[in-house]
Amino acid sequence: MNDALIDSFLEYLVTERASAENTIQSYENDLKSFGLWLDEAALGFLDVNTGTLADYTSFMKQTGLKATSMNRKISSIKQFYRFLNEEGVIQTDPARDMVMPKRAQYLPEVLSADEILRLLNSPDISTPLGIRDKAMLELLYATGLRVSELVKLRISNVNLGAGFLITKGKGGKERLVPLGEAAMSWTKVYIETIRQSLLVKKTDTLFSSVRGSAMTRQNFWHIIKRYALAAGIFREISPHTLRHSFATHLLAGGADLRSLQMMLGHSDISTTQIYTHVTSQRLKDVHKRFHPRS
Repeated sequence: MNDALIDSFLEYLVTERASAENTIQSYENDLKSFGLWLDEAALGFLDVNTGTLADYTSFMKQTGLKATSMNRKISSIKQFYRFLNEEGVIQTDPARDMVMPKRAQYLPEVLSADEILRLLNSPDISTPLGIRDKAMLELLYATGLRVSELVKLRISNVNLGAGFLITKGKGGKERLVPLGEAAMSWTKVYIETIRQSLLVKKTDTLFSSVRGSAMTRQNFWHIIKRYALAAGIFREISPHTLRHSFATHLLAGGADLRSLQMMLGHSDISTTQIYTHVTSQRLKDVHKRFHPRS
Protein backbone atom coordinates (compact mmCIF):
# COMPACT_ATOMS: atom_id res chain seq x y z
CA MET A 1 0.00 0.00 0.00
CA ASN A 2 2.80 2.44 0.93
CA ASP A 3 4.53 2.01 -2.43
CA ALA A 4 1.27 2.45 -4.34
CA LEU A 5 0.54 5.73 -2.54
CA ILE A 6 4.04 7.02 -3.27
CA ASP A 7 3.68 6.05 -6.93
CA SER A 8 0.38 7.95 -7.18
CA PHE A 9 1.99 11.04 -5.65
CA LEU A 10 5.00 10.87 -7.97
CA GLU A 11 2.71 10.51 -10.98
CA TYR A 12 0.86 13.64 -9.82
CA LEU A 13 4.18 15.52 -9.59
CA VAL A 14 5.03 14.52 -13.15
CA THR A 15 1.66 15.08 -14.82
CA GLU A 16 0.14 17.92 -12.82
CA ARG A 17 3.10 19.83 -11.42
CA ALA A 18 5.69 19.16 -14.14
CA SER A 19 8.27 18.86 -11.37
CA ALA A 20 11.94 18.49 -12.25
CA GLU A 21 13.50 15.02 -12.20
CA ASN A 22 15.75 15.92 -9.26
CA THR A 23 12.77 17.20 -7.27
CA ILE A 24 10.78 14.03 -7.89
CA GLN A 25 13.75 11.89 -6.86
CA SER A 26 14.08 13.84 -3.61
CA TYR A 27 10.38 13.38 -2.80
CA GLU A 28 10.66 9.66 -3.49
CA ASN A 29 13.75 9.25 -1.31
CA ASP A 30 12.21 11.23 1.56
CA LEU A 31 8.93 9.32 1.50
CA LYS A 32 10.63 5.94 1.26
CA SER A 33 12.78 6.81 4.29
CA PHE A 34 9.63 7.78 6.17
CA GLY A 35 7.96 4.56 5.01
CA LEU A 36 10.84 2.45 6.36
CA TRP A 37 10.54 4.17 9.73
CA LEU A 38 6.80 3.46 9.73
CA ASP A 39 7.47 -0.20 8.87
CA GLU A 40 9.55 -0.50 12.04
CA ALA A 41 6.52 0.68 14.00
CA ALA A 42 4.20 -1.66 12.02
CA LEU A 43 2.36 1.36 10.60
CA GLY A 44 1.33 2.46 7.12
CA PHE A 45 0.96 5.93 5.64
CA LEU A 46 -2.77 5.90 6.35
CA ASP A 47 -2.23 5.10 10.06
CA VAL A 48 -0.30 8.32 10.65
CA ASN A 49 -1.53 11.03 13.03
CA THR A 50 0.01 14.19 14.46
CA GLY A 51 1.63 12.18 17.26
CA THR A 52 3.28 9.83 14.78
CA LEU A 53 4.71 12.78 12.87
CA ALA A 54 5.99 14.38 16.08
CA ASP A 55 7.75 11.11 16.89
CA TYR A 56 9.32 11.03 13.42
CA THR A 57 10.53 14.62 13.81
CA SER A 58 12.14 13.65 17.14
CA PHE A 59 13.71 10.61 15.49
CA MET A 60 15.25 12.77 12.76
CA LYS A 61 16.68 15.15 15.37
CA GLN A 62 18.21 12.23 17.26
CA THR A 63 19.97 10.99 14.13
CA GLY A 64 21.75 14.35 13.88
CA LEU A 65 20.12 15.55 10.66
CA LYS A 66 20.77 19.18 9.84
CA ALA A 67 17.81 21.54 9.87
CA THR A 68 18.00 21.95 6.07
CA SER A 69 17.68 18.19 5.55
CA MET A 70 14.89 17.92 8.10
CA ASN A 71 13.02 20.78 6.45
CA ARG A 72 13.21 19.08 3.07
CA LYS A 73 11.90 15.79 4.49
CA ILE A 74 9.11 17.53 6.39
CA SER A 75 8.18 19.49 3.27
CA SER A 76 7.97 16.22 1.31
CA ILE A 77 5.69 14.71 3.94
CA LYS A 78 3.47 17.80 4.05
CA GLN A 79 3.11 17.84 0.26
CA PHE A 80 2.38 14.11 0.24
CA TYR A 81 -0.41 14.29 2.81
CA ARG A 82 -1.87 17.41 1.23
CA PHE A 83 -2.11 15.41 -2.00
CA LEU A 84 -3.77 12.45 -0.22
CA ASN A 85 -6.24 14.81 1.43
CA GLU A 86 -7.10 16.59 -1.82
CA GLU A 87 -7.56 13.24 -3.58
CA GLY A 88 -9.98 12.08 -0.87
CA VAL A 89 -7.73 9.23 0.26
CA ILE A 90 -7.74 10.70 3.79
CA GLN A 91 -10.33 12.96 5.38
CA THR A 92 -7.97 15.08 7.48
CA ASP A 93 -4.38 16.10 6.86
CA PRO A 94 -2.19 14.99 9.79
CA ALA A 95 0.83 16.90 8.47
CA ARG A 96 -0.89 20.26 8.09
CA ASP A 97 0.56 21.65 11.33
CA MET A 98 4.02 20.07 11.10
CA VAL A 99 6.58 22.72 12.06
CA MET A 100 9.82 23.25 10.18
CA PRO A 101 12.88 23.54 12.43
CA LYS A 102 14.65 26.87 12.21
CA ARG A 103 17.62 26.80 9.89
CA ALA A 104 20.91 28.20 11.03
CA GLN A 105 21.82 31.29 9.05
CA TYR A 106 24.79 30.52 6.84
CA LEU A 107 26.73 32.55 4.35
CA PRO A 108 27.53 30.79 1.09
CA GLU A 109 31.15 30.25 0.08
CA VAL A 110 32.19 32.97 -2.36
CA LEU A 111 35.37 33.40 -4.38
CA SER A 112 37.11 36.76 -4.59
CA ALA A 113 37.49 38.49 -7.95
CA ASP A 114 41.16 37.45 -8.01
CA GLU A 115 40.31 33.81 -7.27
CA ILE A 116 37.66 33.82 -10.00
CA LEU A 117 40.19 35.21 -12.49
CA ARG A 118 42.75 32.52 -11.57
CA LEU A 119 40.10 29.80 -11.86
CA LEU A 120 38.88 31.01 -15.26
CA ASN A 121 42.46 31.15 -16.53
CA SER A 122 43.34 27.63 -15.35
CA PRO A 123 42.25 25.57 -18.41
CA ASP A 124 44.92 24.90 -21.03
CA ILE A 125 43.31 26.56 -24.05
CA SER A 126 45.83 25.00 -26.42
CA THR A 127 43.87 21.73 -26.06
CA PRO A 128 40.29 20.90 -27.18
CA LEU A 129 39.18 19.94 -23.65
CA GLY A 130 40.78 23.06 -22.26
CA ILE A 131 38.69 25.18 -24.63
CA ARG A 132 35.54 23.28 -23.64
CA ASP A 133 36.30 23.72 -19.94
CA LYS A 134 37.15 27.40 -20.40
CA ALA A 135 33.80 27.95 -22.13
CA MET A 136 31.91 26.12 -19.38
CA LEU A 137 33.59 28.03 -16.56
CA GLU A 138 33.11 31.39 -18.28
CA LEU A 139 29.47 30.58 -19.00
CA LEU A 140 28.76 29.45 -15.44
CA TYR A 141 30.29 32.55 -13.86
CA ALA A 142 28.70 34.89 -16.43
CA THR A 143 25.17 33.57 -15.93
CA GLY A 144 24.95 32.14 -12.40
CA LEU A 145 23.32 28.97 -13.75
CA ARG A 146 22.89 25.95 -11.53
CA VAL A 147 25.23 23.17 -12.67
CA SER A 148 22.18 21.03 -13.56
CA GLU A 149 21.02 23.84 -15.87
CA LEU A 150 24.48 24.19 -17.42
CA VAL A 151 24.86 20.52 -18.36
CA LYS A 152 21.33 20.40 -19.80
CA LEU A 153 21.88 23.38 -22.11
CA ARG A 154 21.22 22.74 -25.76
CA ILE A 155 22.87 24.65 -28.56
CA SER A 156 19.44 26.01 -29.50
CA ASN A 157 19.17 27.59 -26.02
CA VAL A 158 22.09 29.93 -26.67
CA ASN A 159 21.69 33.03 -28.81
CA LEU A 160 25.20 34.40 -29.24
CA GLY A 161 24.05 37.10 -31.65
CA ALA A 162 21.61 38.59 -29.15
CA GLY A 163 23.80 37.80 -26.13
CA PHE A 164 21.48 35.71 -23.99
CA LEU A 165 20.52 32.13 -23.24
CA ILE A 166 17.28 30.45 -22.20
CA THR A 167 17.32 27.91 -19.40
CA LYS A 168 14.78 25.87 -17.47
CA GLY A 169 15.10 26.05 -13.72
CA LYS A 170 13.25 24.46 -10.84
CA GLY A 171 9.67 23.54 -11.64
CA GLY A 172 10.45 23.73 -15.35
CA LYS A 173 10.28 27.54 -15.31
CA GLU A 174 12.05 29.19 -18.24
CA ARG A 175 14.11 32.31 -17.79
CA LEU A 176 16.23 34.55 -19.97
CA VAL A 177 19.80 35.18 -18.78
CA PRO A 178 22.23 37.66 -20.38
CA LEU A 179 25.72 36.57 -21.40
CA GLY A 180 28.92 38.53 -20.89
CA GLU A 181 31.41 39.21 -23.67
CA ALA A 182 33.95 36.67 -22.41
CA ALA A 183 31.35 33.90 -22.10
CA MET A 184 29.96 34.66 -25.55
CA SER A 185 33.41 34.67 -27.09
CA TRP A 186 34.58 31.37 -25.58
CA THR A 187 31.25 29.64 -26.19
CA LYS A 188 31.48 30.68 -29.84
CA VAL A 189 35.06 29.35 -30.10
CA TYR A 190 33.99 26.07 -28.50
CA ILE A 191 30.97 25.63 -30.80
CA GLU A 192 32.82 26.53 -33.99
CA THR A 193 36.07 24.62 -33.41
CA ILE A 194 35.71 21.91 -30.75
CA ARG A 195 32.14 20.76 -30.19
CA GLN A 196 31.73 18.60 -33.29
CA SER A 197 35.01 16.78 -32.70
CA LEU A 198 33.85 15.67 -29.23
CA LEU A 199 30.46 14.32 -30.31
CA VAL A 200 30.01 10.65 -31.19
CA LYS A 201 26.46 11.13 -32.44
CA LYS A 202 24.32 14.00 -33.64
CA THR A 203 22.79 15.82 -30.66
CA ASP A 204 21.63 19.28 -29.65
CA THR A 205 23.44 19.06 -26.29
CA LEU A 206 25.84 21.99 -25.95
CA PHE A 207 28.58 20.47 -23.79
CA SER A 208 29.74 16.88 -24.06
CA SER A 209 32.13 14.70 -22.09
CA VAL A 210 35.40 13.33 -23.42
CA ARG A 211 33.48 10.20 -24.48
CA GLY A 212 31.09 12.24 -26.59
CA SER A 213 28.10 11.78 -24.29
CA ALA A 214 26.29 14.60 -22.51
CA MET A 215 28.19 16.23 -19.68
CA THR A 216 26.91 15.30 -16.19
CA ARG A 217 26.92 17.20 -12.92
CA GLN A 218 29.45 14.71 -11.55
CA ASN A 219 31.73 15.24 -14.57
CA PHE A 220 31.73 18.98 -14.07
CA TRP A 221 32.18 18.73 -10.29
CA HIS A 222 35.46 16.87 -10.87
CA ILE A 223 36.50 19.40 -13.52
CA ILE A 224 36.03 22.40 -11.24
CA LYS A 225 37.83 20.65 -8.37
CA ARG A 226 40.84 20.05 -10.59
CA TYR A 227 41.00 23.64 -11.83
CA ALA A 228 40.54 25.05 -8.32
CA LEU A 229 43.66 23.20 -7.19
CA ALA A 230 45.53 24.37 -10.30
CA ALA A 231 44.50 27.95 -9.45
CA GLY A 232 45.83 27.61 -5.90
CA ILE A 233 42.36 27.62 -4.34
CA PHE A 234 42.51 25.08 -1.55
CA ARG A 235 39.14 25.79 0.04
CA GLU A 236 36.27 23.36 -0.53
CA ILE A 237 34.39 24.69 -3.56
CA SER A 238 31.80 23.31 -5.95
CA PRO A 239 30.09 24.45 -9.17
CA HIS A 240 27.53 26.20 -6.95
CA THR A 241 30.36 28.39 -5.60
CA LEU A 242 30.47 30.12 -9.00
CA ARG A 243 26.72 30.76 -8.78
CA HIS A 244 27.19 32.30 -5.32
CA SER A 245 30.15 34.35 -6.59
CA PHE A 246 28.17 35.56 -9.61
CA ALA A 247 25.34 36.79 -7.37
CA THR A 248 27.58 38.37 -4.73
CA HIS A 249 29.78 40.18 -7.25
CA LEU A 250 26.75 41.54 -9.13
CA LEU A 251 25.16 42.80 -5.92
CA ALA A 252 28.42 44.35 -4.74
CA GLY A 253 28.68 46.08 -8.11
CA GLY A 254 25.29 47.74 -7.69
CA ALA A 255 22.79 45.27 -9.19
CA ASP A 256 19.30 45.41 -7.68
CA LEU A 257 17.77 42.44 -5.90
CA ARG A 258 14.83 42.03 -8.30
CA SER A 259 17.09 41.76 -11.35
CA LEU A 260 19.33 39.32 -9.50
CA GLN A 261 16.29 37.27 -8.47
CA MET A 262 15.22 36.99 -12.12
CA MET A 263 18.69 35.96 -13.31
CA LEU A 264 19.05 33.33 -10.58
CA GLY A 265 15.53 32.00 -11.10
CA HIS A 266 14.50 32.32 -7.46
CA SER A 267 10.73 32.12 -6.96
CA ASP A 268 10.99 34.01 -3.65
CA ILE A 269 13.12 37.13 -3.25
CA SER A 270 13.90 36.14 0.35
CA THR A 271 16.15 33.44 -1.11
CA THR A 272 18.06 36.10 -3.04
CA GLN A 273 18.43 38.29 0.04
CA ILE A 274 21.07 35.96 1.51
CA TYR A 275 23.55 37.71 -0.78
CA THR A 276 22.93 41.06 0.95
CA HIS A 277 24.21 39.40 4.12
CA VAL A 278 27.31 38.22 2.27
CA THR A 279 28.17 41.71 1.07
CA SER A 280 27.39 43.18 4.50
CA GLN A 281 29.66 40.65 6.15
CA ARG A 282 32.46 41.54 3.74
CA LEU A 283 32.13 45.21 4.67
CA LYS A 284 32.38 44.25 8.34
CA ASP A 285 35.48 42.16 7.66
CA VAL A 286 37.15 45.07 5.83
CA HIS A 287 36.27 47.46 8.67
CA LYS A 288 37.64 45.07 11.27
CA ARG A 289 40.89 44.54 9.35
CA PHE A 290 41.70 48.15 8.55
CA HIS A 291 39.96 50.51 10.97
CA PRO A 292 42.27 51.48 13.86
CA ARG A 293 39.50 51.38 16.44
CA SER A 294 37.56 48.34 15.22
